[in-house]
Amino acid sequence: MKATAEAARRFLVARHFLAPARSLEGGLEAVMQVFRAFGSIQFDPIAVAGRNHDLVLHARVAAYEPAWCDALYERREIFEATNKALSFVPASEFPWFRHAMGRKGPRFHGAALAENAAVAEHVLGRIRAEGSLSARDFERETGPTKDWFGMPENAVRAVLEAYTVTGVIGLARRDGNLRYYDLLERLLPAEVLMREMPERDQLRHKLLSRYRAHGLLGAGGAGGTFARIAAPQQRNELRKELVELGALVPVDIEGVRGKRLVLAEEVELLQAPPEPASSVAFIAPFDSLLWDTALLASLFAYDYVWEGFFPPARRRWGYYVLPIVFGDRFAGRIEPRIDRDRARVEVLNVWWEDGFAPRRADGFVEAMRDALRAYLRFAGADCLEWASHLTMEERLFPARP
Repeated sequence: MKATAEAARRFLVARHFLAPARSLEGGLEAVMQVFRAFGSIQFDPIAVAGRNHDLVLHARVAAYEPAWCDALYERREIFEATNKALSFVPASEFPWFRHAMGRKGPRFHGAALAENAAVAEHVLGRIRAEGSLSARDFERETGPTKDWFGMPENAVRAVLEAYTVTGVIGLARRDGNLRYYDLLERLLPAEVLMREMPERDQLRHKLLSRYRAHGLLGAGGAGGTFARIAAPQQRNELRKELVELGALVPVDIEGVRGKRLVLAEEVELLQAPPEPASSVAFIAPFDSLLWDTALLASLFAYDYVWEGFFPPARRRWGYYVLPIVFGDRFAGRIEPRIDRDRARVEVLNVWWEDGFAPRRADGFVEAMRDALRAYLRFAGADCLEWASHLTMEERLFPARP
């Protein structure tokens, strides 16, 4: 099938951002709807502007509160798994995530357990007897396992991660960035743990989850889009199977190189996408919409680079910057900081796209004010402060929660 560039833009915006307002209990269901639709949402602990998964959900669920996702985690309706990166995944999908690559691959984690057998036995024995424990509940142990930089890794951390990858234990809870682990049978319902899926079905499901999360990915991917599933040749075979099974439909998009793949159930939406709403959303740095930067450039003429790992002198924008979506276009970027001690949000900078004038864009000013008010509520703040050079923005967008 074929689609125009305009239809593709509107399709992506529609599938990513149409979500009604919800009450508290309805909000939990709205969050689960996003999880079920996208398959997984990347977790990242950096919280200067809000944690990544919270920002992803804030952009899609009206009146979203971070406590909603935390509640689903405590209820065991979502769990943590490696899917492209560390992600939250619906607990019902655990059977498709038994085969786990982990951060460094199954061979590495298998070796970590074998090389630190005494430590592994001790750690697992204490968890069985005492319940959820963190690495800090154990004395640091040295062993042959090395970290990313070739330095000796704390053997306790190595075996905890390895047991997680091999499906013996799981993450029970977080205290800030400190992770607590427990036996998997204490964390997930028995009926979920009893389901066994063939390994190839698991790999195919994970590949499909990447297409679910984005909507119009191609075959190549960028920035590790298809990492930690299988080797490239096997991924190509799995992708072909998904097309043959009718789960994915190839599509040619006007002005975009190579074929894209759309979920079969979303073909109708791509063929007749709705008019974009005049609303503003702030997009998390690791939001799945941003995975394919080449597609962003082709469809939206938007140059996106995550600059968090760049030294300050190399940054064109900033450390933790959120793209701004208005209707079916990227209007600019904003760099907010949440000051929780003072219950305020500071806006360090704003960059508008070339040719975009906030005052002249029909409906933008009020939509931006609404978005800022929603962000203040999300941040638990009652004051918005603009950097001294943002005088125009301060006049245009006064906001209170």
